[in-house]
Amino acid sequence: MINKIGVIGAGTMGHGIALSFALYGYEVTMYDAYENQLTKAMAEISDELSLLAEEDFIKPEAINATLNRIKVCTDLNQAVEDRDYVIEAAPEKIELKQQLFEQLDKLCPSHTILASNTSSLKLDEMMTLLPPERKEKMIVNHWYNPAHLMPIVELSCFGNMPQNLYKEVESLFVSIKKQTVKILKDIPGLVANRIQQGVAREVFSLIEMGVAEPADIDKALKFGPAFRYATTGQLEVADFGGLDIWCVVGDNLLKEMDNRLDANDLLKQKVAEGKLGIKTGEGFYKYVESEVPNIKKKFAKKLIHQLKASEYYTK
Repeated sequence: MINKIGVIGAGTMGHGIALSFALYGYEVTMYDAYENQLTKAMAEISDELSLLAEEDFIKPEAINATLNRIKVCTDLNQAVEDRDYVIEAAPEKIELKQQLFEQLDKLCPSHTILASNTSSLKLDEMMTLLPPERKEKMIVNHWYNPAHLMPIVELSCFGNMPQNLYKEVESLFVSIKKQTVKILKDIPGLVANRIQQGVAREVFSLIEMGVAEPADIDKALKFGPAFRYATTGQLEVADFGGLDIWCVVGDNLLKEMDNRLDANDLLKQKVAEGKLGIKTGEGFYKYVESEVPNIKKKFAKKLIHQLKASEYYTK
């Protein structure tokens, strides 16, 4: 039975993962080597819980109850010595993850399941330094950002883990109201990121060709395909439209669409110019620094509304 959760890393993903488990009653330890990062993470969790209460997603009394279930640690051993399930949300560097999992194997109880939030590194490579008995207790669980608002978690089912143990992990995520996607093959990007990159490649290409302004391209996506995708998957959409129609349109359009194998040149130019998006004040749109907190809050509110609606469609 998985009851005690450990989260390694208190950054963007780590603090959201800790919040998600604590919100649904799990005792969580959150580790980071830097105490100031843990302080910042707990402040962010408090703000995010307050917004959930403001939007009537949780009751106000759930805020303190959730915060009290999260214990912060700068000592790795203390963070994992009694955990049932430990998730790392460390930087995407294979050597770092290999060394981290080697440490965790020695510090964690023998029954502990070790998990990685990666979507770009191979499981086999990450667990190279682990003994066979621990490899059976290793899994990829890839969350989407923000972790506490995006329902999806991709779970690896690559054959290293016994099915009964996989089912236990799957049940863990169902208990915190996540939609689990079983990934049967270890490929870069797993499923969701590959679909996202396919859409992004064409969107960046349309901008590069000057077909429409950024706002109109985003509008076409939000109120066209993405409007259906919020409740209906691509394969369902194809079935409803008729596979014969999709076949004809594919034959006509796909040869005209972007098929490049690296990032779009326009995207590379933006990066070279330091126009990285909201964090630098400009990307495809411009952002006034004083308005950024409200922009982020509005974004989170929209996701909360979608999260509420999604519960209806998944019943």
